[in-house]
Amino acid sequence: MRQFLIFSLLLFTAGISATAQTSAKTDQFLASSFDSILNKEFKAGEPGATAIVVRKGQVIYKKAIGMADVELNVPLQTDMIFRIGSITKQFTAVAILQLAEQGKLSLQDDIKKYIPELPFKETITVEQLLNHTSGIVSYTNKSDFPAKMRTDMKPMEIIHLTSKDTLEFKPGTKWNYNNTGYIILGYIIEKLSGKTYEEYVQQNLFAPAGMSNSYYGSESKIIKNRSKGYEKEKDAFQNSDYISMTLPYAAGSLLSTVEDLWKWNKALHSYKLIKKEWLDKATTPYILPNGKSTRYGYGLSINLVQGSKAIEHGGGIPGFLTDAIYLPAEDVFVAVFSNCDCKSPDNITYKMAALAIGKPLNFNAIPVSETDAKAYEAVYVNEEGEERVIRYANGKLSSKRGGGTQFVIEKFAKDKFFFENSVSIIEFTRDKSGAVESLIFKSNTEESTWKKSSKPLPSAVTFITVDASVLAGYVGNYTLAPGFILTVTHEGSQLFAQATGQQRFELQAISKTMFQTKGVDAKIEFKQNAEGKTESLVLYQGGREMPAKKE
Repeated sequence: MRQFLIFSLLLFTAGISATAQTSAKTDQFLASSFDSILNKEFKAGEPGATAIVVRKGQVIYKKAIGMADVELNVPLQTDMIFRIGSITKQFTAVAILQLAEQGKLSLQDDIKKYIPELPFKETITVEQLLNHTSGIVSYTNKSDFPAKMRTDMKPMEIIHLTSKDTLEFKPGTKWNYNNTGYIILGYIIEKLSGKTYEEYVQQNLFAPAGMSNSYYGSESKIIKNRSKGYEKEKDAFQNSDYISMTLPYAAGSLLSTVEDLWKWNKALHSYKLIKKEWLDKATTPYILPNGKSTRYGYGLSINLVQGSKAIEHGGGIPGFLTDAIYLPAEDVFVAVFSNCDCKSPDNITYKMAALAIGKPLNFNAIPVSETDAKAYEAVYVNEEGEERVIRYANGKLSSKRGGGTQFVIEKFAKDKFFFENSVSIIEFTRDKSGAVESLIFKSNTEESTWKKSSKPLPSAVTFITVDASVLAGYVGNYTLAPGFILTVTHEGSQLFAQATGQQRFELQAISKTMFQTKGVDAKIEFKQNAEGKTESLVLYQGGREMPAKKE
């Protein structure tokens, strides 16, 4: 009997050893795959990124790539501190929920209960600020905001930038991302707690979560291990524009590290900061009166990664772009911080999260024959009557949704296609006879079915090549609003446009003067004077026409 027990113990020990070895090899493979994703987007010697991947409470990957200070040649380290921009909003939301839990406010309170001087005639609730359905104009959308970025302002001064503006819609009926709402929430936190927003966050959020490397933003304070922020002008990196950290306030002022943000996520989802019932509210999307989901709770987006629920938020602020995502069912957390506002980490976090749950989003394109490709060609219609055109031309299959941009899609498996530079996929479905009958569109924010219709394909948009000498005449800065510039650059046979604080987009020529923005549903038309010299342009986007004079 004793011999049997020893033999069993040896087998059990060997099993543990084999399992550990397999797990180690898997994590090594994942680390190598994560490295490949980061190395594709960020280069040594340039502004870069820090990243963390945590699975079931264990850090399986932590990496830094690129430079924290390009001028002083200081490389990024994983514990370096970044501005996290709008990731701040979940901290503000949790602070409000703490106050609600203590009975100091109700989410259904009219905000005029706390700020009586607000001139809004309509009832706007605290909850509508949290979920971006208030209808208040966001101060960062005002055309004169860029000119105010260097000005220190008090919360009420920021609030009054738009308090007299007409509401964009009846509160609760539509969704529109809104920074003013979170400034108001920050002010309410101060009023009810008797503390500054900075003090409240430090004492009631950072400290209990164990976040020892997180701060309220300040340019004057000495903050060790702080990374510098950069932007890209044409093809050259430069120091980012200055912004007074009084302006983002409770909507985007906080600084943190990727590891501290994991500590925050752990404390939040273990109900250390608020009870489960409040967290459930924060992570449940608001449903509009028309039945459509906003995919947004309180300071958090609710999206999908390969079909799994993903709680996520990104941040963008001069010099920095950040993103963090949590998959509660798999207990996987991923955060990526970049110290250049020219490289969004959104797709990177989704790819890393998908890898961590064993459902990778890295696709290898395989050829598709013309005969097979043409079988997919059609106008597809979703439940709301929206159209998506699948077209085969010039050896490529493409997808165009409504009046949006046409994107190339590449085959990676039978009836499955991925979008270039995206995490979205299309899967075609067939009837019993084998004929294509519908498609399923899957992205980080939706999964929708589109049925194949008998509608004829609309005329295709044909892009043309414009002479380089003509393109050179379009190069310059165009003023869309004070402090908000659209910069047009030219490289070989390609034209590019970049708005202040935004990424650069390629322009594709529809005619000699009309260009479509690749990747964005927008068009730009250049205007010449009688002498044929370019003096202005018109940006067409979202049903609006925005003229801009050339400087």
